Amino acid sequence: MTDFSEKLHEYMIAAGINQTKLSRVTGINKSSICEYLSGSYEPKQKNVLKIAAALNIPPEHFWGMQLSSQVKNADNDSVRKIPLIGRIAAGRPILAVQDFDEYIPCCDNIKADFCLRISGDSMINARIYDGDIVFIREQAEVNDGEIAAVLIDDSTTLKRVYKYGSMIQLRSENPKYKPMEFNRNNCSDIRILGKAVALLGSVI
Repeated sequence: MTDFSEKLHEYMIAAGINQTKLSRVTGINKSSICEYLSGSYEPKQKNVLKIAAALNIPPEHFWGMQLSSQVKNADNDSVRKIPLIGRIAAGRPILAVQDFDEYIPCCDNIKADFCLRISGDSMINARIYDGDIVFIREQAEVNDGEIAAVLIDDSTTLKRVYKYGSMIQLRSENPKYKPMEFNRNNCSDIRILGKAVALLGSVI
């Protein structure tokens, strides 16, 4: 099972809705929902939105990230400032310049250690666009299907992570990008820097 399929099982049970009813409410054919539940295929953004609406949950529950809203009117006690330390590729890996830029305010319930600005379009089906800011919680491991900042030699990228033995596969959320596979045969260093936990859009 993928992270998405496990969450879908959990939310369907909590909502008391079966495959037939979910198909009827969303308009998604039952065979596709079966594929989502088995983990053999993950839905595109438009179907995630339909499923989330049918289950009465925010779509971010499936994407594994919170959406960090604008904090101009938030109480000072409820706001944290997270360092923005560079840029990260949502496309092909690029060098992330680890220069201090500024602090980005976010709600106190977002448990992040740093944030990075996105460059590229490979994660658009997860609603992560060029110029967006992604909040990262430092951790060396993530579950299959979770979105993470990954170091590949001296470059970094933001992708969904899947592990197959000694190989790590990085998947985009844009069909024009093919999955990338890495192990010790084609790179000297690959490691997870942290999990994406929240998103601040460039257009607020």
